[in-house]
Amino acid sequence: MSPGILGKKIGMTQVFQPDGQVVPVTLLKAGPCVVVQRKTPATDGYDAVQLGLLEYVKPKRINKPMAGHLKKAGVEGVRFLRELRLRPGDADLKTGDRVLVDQFKPKDRVDVTGISKGRGFAGFVKRHHFRGGDATHGSMFHRAPGSIGASSFPSRVFPGLRMAGHMGVQRVTVRNLEVIEVDPDDNVLVVKGAVPGPNGGYVIVRRARR
Repeated sequence: MSPGILGKKIGMTQVFQPDGQVVPVTLLKAGPCVVVQRKTPATDGYDAVQLGLLEYVKPKRINKPMAGHLKKAGVEGVRFLRELRLRPGDADLKTGDRVLVDQFKPKDRVDVTGISKGRGFAGFVKRHHFRGGDATHGSMFHRAPGSIGASSFPSRVFPGLRMAGHMGVQRVTVRNLEVIEVDPDDNVLVVKGAVPGPNGGYVIVRRARR
């Protein structure tokens, strides 16, 4: 049993349970993956595996250092790689081992990590959910941020202050999603709820920690 698997987001739909309840689900094309590198405490100081998602990739899309890294492991057709820490109870994976979606079962809990959709430049209300001012009674304060710092002290703007700017394109993890269905023939994993990122975006599926 591996600590997780890599995949792509297919899209959202809904399934009907035997009691007639409608459940919103996300379809993930999970795997097949291959172990590109195994890291051990003796050589690297920690225990982990580097997984690669097997897919069609043009050779010119892989640079020379990555091509050499993959050739050393005897792997081809990998562009998306991620490292997963091994925990007690995980399988002793070796370089070249395959990781497939059939290791998951319905009712399992997983954490899914992806890159959120980009929203471009956004203001305070959309980006940080500021309330804004009144829209009536002669108010001239509507979607402005208000004070961003006093003049006498601290006489500057503190780093990290919530302001308008680039929204989205951030690493987001949704925890404890329930696995509804597993299709080993098509490498499809069906999880309950929403998953970050656009359709076709890469995701990391880990076994839930909590």
